[in-house]
This record gives sequence, structure tokens and C-alpha cells, in this order.
Amino acid sequence: MTSLSKICLHWTAGANSPCQLDLNSYHYCIDKFGRIYPGSHKPEDNLNCYDGNYAAHCGGGNTGCIGVSCCGMYGFNLKDKKTKYPLTQKQVEAMCSKVAKLCSLYGITVSEKTVFTHYEFGQSHPKTSSYGKIDFTYLPYLPNLSKERIGDYLRNKIQWYQMKQKSVI
Repeated sequence: MTSLSKICLHWTAGANSPCQLDLNSYHYCIDKFGRIYPGSHKPEDNLNCYDGNYAAHCGGGNTGCIGVSCCGMYGFNLKDKKTKYPLTQKQVEAMCSKVAKLCSLYGITVSEKTVFTHYEFGQSHPKTSSYGKIDFTYLPYLPNLSKERIGDYLRNKIQWYQMKQKSVI
């Protein structure tokens, strides 16, 4: 048994709204309008991934890890940078706000080791099935932001939302 101590950020590689596979794979999905859909599994289901009842979103890193995904990017590849289902700024902002709340709820401090993109996880864990994943390597509304900087950009947004949420209290 472990604790929920990490959050992995994804895109679904599908259309801009969640399908059943998305809802089974992630704890939360965000559509292009910023609406948040709870997945089929509670985050606590990922405390024990040996029972088969968990959200399998991050190969080699599911235990203790919450999966949050923006819906979209079907058919995207890094060379062309084109898709019929681009991520929107509204949904990425909604994701960052949701992750800020999850970090507060579960006591997760935002850092590269605790809140990361699927791409970053794969890069730091090359012997897992997450190696080579490209979710989050491109933001259509910030096309000049390099794939190496996107994780930092998202973490900074999440921290901004945390500060904003604390000032409301």
C-alpha cells in the first residue's frame, strides 16, 4: 500500500471529448470546452495496481499516480504538428486548475518528480511502456514552446492556480 503522491498529465490521442476508453484509462478527462469528466476509477484505486482495478494511464508508473488527461490530439505527430482535434487553451487551463486542487487535496507538492507529463515520465523511465509517449510535447496555442519546456510551463500554471485558490479561502 502506498499513498497518492504523483500526478501524470496526458492527452488522450482521441477526439475532443472523452470516450469510454478514456474514462477507463484516466481519473479525470477534460474536453475542449474545459468540462471535467470523472473517470471510471477513483484516484484511490491506484493505491494498489496489483488487483487489476485501477486507471492504467502511465505504463510503469501507475501505483500512487493520478491520471489527468485533456481530450484530443488524435493523429498528431511531432513532425507535422497537425491534428483535427487540437487541445484548447481553455481545456489546458481547466486541467491545471483541477491538478492544483488535487495537489492540495492529496498533499502533493508540485515538482518534476511529482507532477509530470507522460512524455517526461517516459524520458526518465526508458525501460517502461511510457518511453516514447508524446503527450504533452506540443501546445497548439503556444507553437513555439519547446517540448522540453512544456512540463515546466504546466507546473508553473498549476502553482499559479494553487496560489489563486489559497487567496480565495
